Amino acid sequence: MGLSSAAPAGRRTGVFGGAFDPPHNAHVALARVAVDALALDELRVVPTGAAWHKTRSLSPAEDRLAMTRLAFGELPRTEVDPRELRRSGPSYTLDTLHELQAEQPDTLLWLVLGEDQGRQLTNWHGWRQILGIATIVIAERPDSTLTGGTFDAEIAAGGRFSRLPVAPTALSATDIRRRVAAGQPVDALVPPAVARYIDQHHLYLNA
Repeated sequence: MGLSSAAPAGRRTGVFGGAFDPPHNAHVALARVAVDALALDELRVVPTGAAWHKTRSLSPAEDRLAMTRLAFGELPRTEVDPRELRRSGPSYTLDTLHELQAEQPDTLLWLVLGEDQGRQLTNWHGWRQILGIATIVIAERPDSTLTGGTFDAEIAAGGRFSRLPVAPTALSATDIRRRVAAGQPVDALVPPAVARYIDQHHLYLNA
C-alpha cells in the first residue's frame, strides 16, 4: 500500500526512533522526507534508551541526546523527544506509542522506520499492538528487496502499512564509528555540529 494523497482529519504525529549513535546525514534526510511526504504536524525523534535488541553497549545517553539535538534541532516540525532515555528498564517502542496516544488521544500516529528496522519489525516486543496504534512507514530504497513474502502477509493481516521512497545511501552508524576509530574523517557523513561533538568529546575512539 502506498502513501495516501489525502491526509485524514486530525493532528498527524510521526515517531522516528533509533540509537542515533551517532545520528548521520541519512537519518536527517529521512526525517525531512517523512515530515513533508506524510504531511506531519510534528515528527518526534526518539533516541533509544536501554535497547533490548542491541548486542553492544550504546554510547552514554547524554551524548546521544546531545548529538540528536544537534542533528535534528533545526528541522521544521521536528522535536527531539528524550522520554526513552529517562525510562528505566528495556526501551520498547510500544510503550512510547502508548504514552503518546494517552497524551494526544486525537492524534494519528505514524511510526517511521528505516528499511533495516522494517525487516525486524515482526520480532519487536508487542509488534501486533504497534500495528493497531500507528501507521507503519518503511523508508524504502529504489533497490529494496523488502517486498512480498511473509513480511507483507503478516503486515496486511494486522495493521496499516506504507512505504516511503528515499534516495539510496550506504551510510551506517556502525561504519561511521569504525571510521572515527581508524582516524578517518566523517565530516561528510554527519551534520557538521555532530562531527564537532564527536571530536570534542572523543567519542568512538575504541569502536
